Amino acid sequence: MAANAAHRYRLNTIGVLACCIAAAWAACAWAELSGNAAQLHHNALYESGRPYWLAALAVLGAWQFMTAAMMLPSSLGFIRLYAATAGRAPDFTLALLAFLCGYFAVWSAFALAAFTGDMQLHRIVAAWPWLAAHVSAIPAATLLVAALYQFTPLKDACLRACRHPAMYLMRHYRRGALNGLRLGFGHALYCLGCCWALMMVMFAAGVAHLAWMGALAAIMFVEKATPAGRRIVAPVGVALGVLAGIAFFVPGVIPGL
Repeated sequence: MAANAAHRYRLNTIGVLACCIAAAWAACAWAELSGNAAQLHHNALYESGRPYWLAALAVLGAWQFMTAAMMLPSSLGFIRLYAATAGRAPDFTLALLAFLCGYFAVWSAFALAAFTGDMQLHRIVAAWPWLAAHVSAIPAATLLVAALYQFTPLKDACLRACRHPAMYLMRHYRRGALNGLRLGFGHALYCLGCCWALMMVMFAAGVAHLAWMGALAAIMFVEKATPAGRRIVAPVGVALGVLAGIAFFVPGVIPGL
């Protein structure tokens, strides 16, 4: 009886999160197809002349949907194990919410850092004539960094942690909301270690660019959550390197970049 109840609770948890993921994708699709996403593109925000804090809030708001749509799917396996471990605890719902807050906080910090860096980059472009004349070097460099990062030991170590969530959970699980927050924060740091370079490409392409969202979300899901993940890391790195060359030498050909 208790096992059946825990199983139902686990299914309900994943079901609710799956609905949230679907809603995030629907919101991003609406933003892209309606043209509203263009107002949140980093270039548009810089040119709008809005105060930094107001533009940053807009980016952070949009990034919550991006995180839910692109990052949560590959973390459902971890959350399922978390629910199986702690689902019968009386404070599990609060602990799960705290876990999600910790997870989203890490990706929000990434978005804020990326946006702040982008604002500085716009100022550098304005002050450096060569870069202004070769602006395609920026998306090319972003793609090249993502390509090279695919082959780093740090990427591999973080991917191993994400592919074996039970080991991380056994080491760090404690009951309670505060520990749920810590667990979400720690798990998100590994996700960040896996995916920050790919998400930089997403940031360069712009909020809610559906083609890039779909491609990168699929890559991250396969890398982190499927047996085939280990086999695609190197080919993805090579493909990103090729795209970097195209972005630099044939600017404007790659959508969004």
